[in-house]
Amino acid sequence: MKAVHLAAVGLGLLLSGCQLLGPDYHLPKDAAMQRPDLQGELAGEGANVMSAPVPDDWWKLYKDPKLNELVRQAMASNTDLRVAAANLSRARAQVEQAQSAGGWSGSMKAGAQRLQESGEAFLLADKVPVANVGDLGISTSYQFDLWGTLQRGIEAAQANADATQAAADTARITLVADVVRAYTQVCAANEEHHIAEQSLKLQAQSTSLTQRLRDAGRGDETQVTRSETQFKSLRAELPRYEALRQSGLFRLSMLLAKPLDQLPPGVATCAELPHIAQLLPVGDGAALLKRRPDVRQAERHLAAATAEIGVATGALYPDISIGASVGTVGLLENLGTAPANRWGFGPLLSWTIPTNGSRARIREAEAVTQGALAKFDGVVLNAIRETQTSLVQYTALLQRRDALAEAELSAKTAADQTHQFFQAGRESFLADLQATRTYTDMRAQLSAANTQVAMSQIDLFLALGGGWESGRTQAPANAKP
Repeated sequence: MKAVHLAAVGLGLLLSGCQLLGPDYHLPKDAAMQRPDLQGELAGEGANVMSAPVPDDWWKLYKDPKLNELVRQAMASNTDLRVAAANLSRARAQVEQAQSAGGWSGSMKAGAQRLQESGEAFLLADKVPVANVGDLGISTSYQFDLWGTLQRGIEAAQANADATQAAADTARITLVADVVRAYTQVCAANEEHHIAEQSLKLQAQSTSLTQRLRDAGRGDETQVTRSETQFKSLRAELPRYEALRQSGLFRLSMLLAKPLDQLPPGVATCAELPHIAQLLPVGDGAALLKRRPDVRQAERHLAAATAEIGVATGALYPDISIGASVGTVGLLENLGTAPANRWGFGPLLSWTIPTNGSRARIREAEAVTQGALAKFDGVVLNAIRETQTSLVQYTALLQRRDALAEAELSAKTAADQTHQFFQAGRESFLADLQATRTYTDMRAQLSAANTQVAMSQIDLFLALGGGWESGRTQAPANAKP
């Protein structure tokens, strides 16, 4: 008993000196995330945006019930989100595994066999008789995490689970952007197809008039050929719009994991672009870096890599545990009797002398951490670049759209005036037709510009990382957090 008491005292002294090996994680002071110049306003003067916080459900700014329904259904059935949820469930299970390492463990064994034992194994010259031998035993042990190796493993697993959550958030916001983009493509294709049909109709009238003028001797064949060429060119554009519409519908079908005929009513016939009737909220740089899931993912990978240094360092030190066992081994008829019973209690120290590359693994973990920090800095800088680039492109497209809107208004005014002159007999029908066709062409250009603005809005919200806060990707209901 005195020896057991001394062993317990020794273990107590060891436990009193427990410490975590390896560096404690904190965001490095020189990380790009800490730079003051990346924390300020994102939008410059005249950027046509505002610094209000980005809403969680940014697609609801369009106030389009069909679009809201598309997003809702995609969230419920998209295959990429199912993959993300499975990955998240797996990462959470890995955290549970790390938390279960060390501490108490136990085992039980029971066996019986007809045994012919070797006599010479017991230094006997005679043959040992064949016998029925049994073995029953129960053992338990407790592994001490003296150096914090297991705790560092838990930290690494939890950081990797957080990174997996961020990856799931990335999948979610990418899905929303893809749904809005595909729906916008369908609406734009239908709208531009309608305008193209009007242009084709006007060109057909112009061609017919040119032919009549030629037959009356007031025109030549060159004018007819030019007009027919323009008609054929406009007609050739119609299949392109139909293909854009169908490809947008096919994209929606894939994103929602549903056949075309099960898409929400009215989606295929949408002929008006989704429109946000307000300045776009973009927040500031500090909010952006906290919101974007790829930044969070990179930061969590850095935390996991830092924890792995402690795991690698712990391999230099011995593992210490204390255990107890009780059992009975012998002939079946003697099991449980004093001669067959056995028990044991005491500490166990196991140590692999660090000559097998343990120190090299520490240097490897440190190098991985440096790489993770560099990648984290790169993701932060890229997030700012993407957002600022999207803002510049959005502003430029808005300016172009506004200029085309003015040109379209001028073309409409000219068309109205020419038509009035034609009705008063002061302009020819051909001039009236030409003015109307010019107006229709400007409508087509303005429609295409509106489509570019709408797509640029989607790219901007995607760069801003909007749309993940309101609902995290969930693992199956039986998965533990």
